[in-house]
Amino acid sequence: MLVQEFSSADWAAACALRLTDALSDAVAANGRAVFAGSGGSTPTPIYRVMAQAPLDWSRIAVTLIDERYVPESDDQSNARLLKQTLLTGAAAQARFVPLYHPAVTVDRAAALATRALAPEGRLDAVLLGMGEDGHICSMFPDSPTLRTLLTPELAPAVLGVPMGREGMAPSLERLTINLPYLVHAGRVVLALTGAAKRRVFEDQLRGDPAVTPIAALVAHNVPLEVLWTEAAP
Repeated sequence: MLVQEFSSADWAAACALRLTDALSDAVAANGRAVFAGSGGSTPTPIYRVMAQAPLDWSRIAVTLIDERYVPESDDQSNARLLKQTLLTGAAAQARFVPLYHPAVTVDRAAALATRALAPEGRLDAVLLGMGEDGHICSMFPDSPTLRTLLTPELAPAVLGVPMGREGMAPSLERLTINLPYLVHAGRVVLALTGAAKRRVFEDQLRGDPAVTPIAALVAHNVPLEVLWTEAAP
């Protein structure tokens, strides 16, 4: 798997360009497009660049690859981050499709999110990040949901992820798309920063695709591009 290297000054713009090009192509071909973004601190500069792109945002649906099981008013909400960084200016015309629903359980919320996302079809552009434990989306090592999330034969869906036990991640219940959403996506950009995460990525490539998300992306031919910079912008 080729890792594309960029200076810190160019990395965010390079990530954003690949994503907005995929969205522009989808709008031109189909009259509409779907973008799925990640949370955390890594994508913030990418979102700020994307928000300036001259796209017909009114034809674009925006969702998340994963979400904490908290309302948008919570500081830990990925939806809140997305609205503060990407869905601003002209990009605020995009239609947001949340994963979080105030249901009784996280699994019920996941079922509602699956139903809400289904009419949108495939994801035309996806921005992934990776944790230092190798997780992408909310596919955490040793999670009881991991093998199901990484089963490529299932239909694209959103699943609930329980809290980790005995100090393991995640610290909150979560919602996440599964591997089939990524397999059928138009373009998937994995944005990495720092030497430590690059080492983790290269180590994870050698893992078992049944339980190693990074290895699963490659084994199942996800249309993946990995963009790395040594220092965060």
